Amino acid sequence: MDTIDRIERTLDTLRPYIASHRGHVEVVDFDEGAGVLLVRLGGTCQGCAASTVTLKQGIETRLREMVPEVKHVEAV
Repeated sequence: MDTIDRIERTLDTLRPYIASHRGHVEVVDFDEGAGVLLVRLGGTCQGCAASTVTLKQGIETRLREMVPEVKHVEAV
């Protein structure tokens, strides 16, 4: 299984929670060399003050645990 597949599977575990707040997350790009994942937050997550907490405490933390190649997650 390649890195993007593992990223998507990990995000699938978080998507129900994000969807319960009427938001969604999608992978835009992953720079394997730098370990930087770009994601797009949509729905009510877009522009929400709590989206930074969701991104860092939820998405980035889980991805760094489950997919060690991911070092940093940024929203675009």
